[in-house]
This record gives sequence, C-alpha cells and structure tokens, in this order.
Amino acid sequence: MNPHDYLAALRPHAIRLGLERVARALDDLGRPDRALRVLHVAGTNGKGSTCAMADAALRAAGHRVGLYTSPHLERFSERIRVDGREISDDELARRVEAVRRACPWHERSEEDRLTYFEFATLLAILHFAEEGVSAAVLEVGLGGRFDATTAVTPLACAISRIGLDHVEILGPTLAHVAREKAGILKPGVPAVTVEAQPPDALAVLREEAAARGAPLALAPPWDGPRGLRGPHQRENAGLAAAALRLLDAAGVAVPGAAIQAGIAGARWPGRLEEVGGVLLDGAHNPDGAAALAAALAELHPGRPVELVFGVLADKDLPGMLAALAPAVRAFHLVTPESPRARDAASYAAAVTALGRPAHVHADLAGAIAAARAAAADGALTCVAGSLYVVGAARALLSPGRGR
Repeated sequence: MNPHDYLAALRPHAIRLGLERVARALDDLGRPDRALRVLHVAGTNGKGSTCAMADAALRAAGHRVGLYTSPHLERFSERIRVDGREISDDELARRVEAVRRACPWHERSEEDRLTYFEFATLLAILHFAEEGVSAAVLEVGLGGRFDATTAVTPLACAISRIGLDHVEILGPTLAHVAREKAGILKPGVPAVTVEAQPPDALAVLREEAAARGAPLALAPPWDGPRGLRGPHQRENAGLAAAALRLLDAAGVAVPGAAIQAGIAGARWPGRLEEVGGVLLDGAHNPDGAAALAAALAELHPGRPVELVFGVLADKDLPGMLAALAPAVRAFHLVTPESPRARDAASYAAAVTALGRPAHVHADLAGAIAAARAAAADGALTCVAGSLYVVGAARALLSPGRGR
C-alpha cells in the first residue's frame, strides 16, 4: 500500500490519549529513541516557530538535525525532516513497513491500534535514528501529558506560551491546560518556559516542575535579529535560545554564534509568510489571532486588511473574531476542507455584529480572488483562521501551481 494511503486510513480512527501503545511499539522497534538527543517542545502557540529556530541553530552549529512538527500544511512529509529535507516517499514507505512488521498487534484490534499521530511519531523517531542525527527537535502534538512524543526522554524541554485551545480535551482553564503541557517534564531534565507566561499557567508549571524534580528556568524575549516576523516571535526566539543553551550544557554543542545565526535565518511556512502577494498566518485560536492583529499593526501600520478566514468547529470563534475585527476591514469567509470545519455561512452574522462586512464564498480560490480585488486600493490581503485554509492557500498561491 502507498504509505500516504496507509496513513490516511488511520486518520478517521478516534484520538485515544495514552502512552502505553507508543512505549510498547518503541520496545518492539528496539528503542530507537534511545539513540537520539532530543529537545522536546510543548505549548499552545509558538511551539512550531520555536522548533524551527532551534532546528536552524543546531544546523548552524554543524549538527545533523531531525525535526518533527505537526500539523502539516500541504503534505505529510513536511512533518519529518532531516537537515531541512523532507522524508522521501521511498523512505516513508520503508519506515511504515518497519513499524507494521515490528508491531503486528497494531492491526489486530481497534483497542490496540496506533493512532495517526502515534504512528507518525514512531516514523519520525525511527527515521531520525536510521539517519544518524546528532540532535532531534520534537514538537508535541496535543497537550503533553499523554502525547506520543512524551514517550521519549529528552535532554531538555521547552514550553511556549500557554493559552486556551482544545479545551474539550485539555480542560477549561489555563491551569488545566498548563498541567497537561507540564506532563512533558521529567525528573532531572532541565526545562525552560517564557518569561511572559500567564500567571495562572506559570504557577502550575512551577508546581509541576518542583513535583517532578525538573529544574525550570524563565526565558526573556530575544533582542537580536530574527528571521520570523511579528512581535510575538521575540518571545519564541528567546525560548529557543534558552532551550539551546540547555542542550549545550547537556553536551550538544551550540555556540552563541550558531544560536544567533539560526534565529536570524529561520523560516517557518504559513506564519506571517508572504506568498504571491498574500500574507498567510496560521492563527487558529484567540491568542494566535491576537498575535496576528499585533503583527499587522507593527508590520503594516494603518494599512487596511481584507481577511480570508475559515475556522474549525472546535475553536473559540467569538474570541478569535473579537481579536481580529479591530485589525480587519472586511472578512471573506470560507469553510475549511475538513470534517471538523465550521460552515462559513453559520457565523457571518457574528462578524457583521462586530461592525465588519462578511462575504461568504463557496471556495477558497474565489475568496482569495475577491479579497485581492477588494484590496486593489492598496489594502493587504491576508489568509488566516485554520491551518487547513492556510495550507490550501499556500498551494494555490505558490508559483507554478495555479492562482
């Protein structure tokens, strides 16, 4: 079976939190994770950017680096990279078959079946071990306490800013969410979080770190050159720098010059990225929406914004709209290509209630075309709200792929 088809077949199965299946699979695979020197990164917003900067800095230091992130924007292979190169289809096929051979129990019953993310995590770990990386950066998929990546023992941990997201799974308050994120902390493994962590979240992180015997430090914002734009990236860059210093102290050499070069040169698709004259940003919860609004004010002061926006049904839509409306002239609403999507027409009235026009479009291409036409007076065209929408827009707008 084509590896992409095999992975796609796993997606409809229920998300089941728990580390037992992953630990069992790692044992059956011969514990490839024990060959890896890992930086483990959790958080609500900014963890992907933090991983991208850490990856760039480690490569600048001369390391062969494995990077595992999620979700992908356009294709699964984006999730698993070695030295910036995505895993090839041939490599992916070999890793899929290796996991299937080692873990035949996975296909025998629904109860034992590895979830899509668990299987993907095993593929990444196996690939990095086979490729002989000298450092690996693993991004948590959901929460932390029961996330598949938490089956690995890292050299250092980093936790980016915590906000309310996936509350139906992680809990209704910042304290609940922070306790889940703190689940990545392990005895004796140094950790760092952002200096500007919300007080309720920081209190829980400190409590959990003390209970687990994990030294916890606070990272100030970065004040040097950055490759990733937006005021919120100063915070993420500071976290990446502090985490890299922890790795350096643990024996993974990362000189200060490499940290500076990595942060200055990092790139991260779909995060304040301009493609075909359109600004793309993966803001998909209220904190992300607020960060986008602040970035628009800093990078494009006074410039009107025509926003193409689509959101999933499990997101805090009122919170996102409240954060974005002051920064946006008009909304162009689309329904993401996902079974979890919120129908665009269902919340047009909520947008107009905030004093902004709401144009509902049948498809993304039409929404982008309409937003660009409306922006002919010098306004900025932006796409945000869901990574499904951002990824699809990136594919539409990329050179040679049709506009």
